[in-house]
Amino acid sequence: MLHDFDSALVKQGLGIAAPPRLSLGLADRARLLSSLPREQCRPRSSGGCAMNTTGLGALRTVLAAAAAAGIVGACVQAPGNAPPPAATLSEAGIAAIVNRADRTAADRENDKRRKPEQMLAFIGLRPGMTALDLMAGGGYTSELLARAIGPGGKVYAQATPRDANRPAPPNARLPGAGVLEREARLSADKAGAAPIELLLRRLGDPLPPELAQGTLDVVTLMFNYHDLGALGEGRAQMNRAVFAALKPGGLYVVADHAGRPGTGISESTTLHRIEEAFLRQEVEAAGFKLLAAGNFLRNPADPRDRETPVPPMPKDEFVLKFVKPGGAGR
Repeated sequence: MLHDFDSALVKQGLGIAAPPRLSLGLADRARLLSSLPREQCRPRSSGGCAMNTTGLGALRTVLAAAAAAGIVGACVQAPGNAPPPAATLSEAGIAAIVNRADRTAADRENDKRRKPEQMLAFIGLRPGMTALDLMAGGGYTSELLARAIGPGGKVYAQATPRDANRPAPPNARLPGAGVLEREARLSADKAGAAPIELLLRRLGDPLPPELAQGTLDVVTLMFNYHDLGALGEGRAQMNRAVFAALKPGGLYVVADHAGRPGTGISESTTLHRIEEAFLRQEVEAAGFKLLAAGNFLRNPADPRDRETPVPPMPKDEFVLKFVKPGGAGR
């Protein structure tokens, strides 16, 4: 019955330019409904009643009285007045996350190369987001996402299950073991991080059905796209799956080791590099638009002709942020 009341308001619009959205409590809606003349309520065989459109004048009168009484007021709002999303993390907030004393020594050492402060700022994370970390490996990025998003959000970490037809290497860890260890530690330490859920799935189908359509705010793929050289058409399938799973305006952030122009993904198993333009073309083919390119890991002095530059220097690495069109302002 209360649903019928709301539906009648939205259907008729009450003479307002945009149909209103009510956030009334059950008690207030019941009070408003009980104020209507009973002849304006058409009984249903299933119970309750449906609003007669001829009762619109009475409905307006009741709402006006309710507004004067303070029952309705700010509760009636146009859809465009919905609360804005949480702000992206500030520089100080990101620094606090990276400098947390409970982060491991191994992660701090990795920070020297990965520059997490710049990466988190570039991604543009907000508290409460839902994220997917593809090819999560040991979970370095998954943990940073979880700390940045906070307990109101969720992080999914994808790892590829072991091929049952191939024997496991000696002393090999189970896929996703590092992610599970991180989640257990974060939970035990009460780190105020988002829960991390491990997804053991193939890259061509990285998400279960309940997450496959418009559920994610951000997806990351850090320094592993080049490893997909043998995946062939599976890369396109993966990118299409990511596109489908993101909400309109959702972000797909890919970082990798830069290859020379014209090399495409041909050096994936030798130099472990990929041509930036090649990667961009593949991702955009799935429907994405390039939103920004990060230069904080670039090194133009790297000749990009070896896996490890000679003389020793940081590798030239690129970071690309793609967006799924359709979000506000995008």
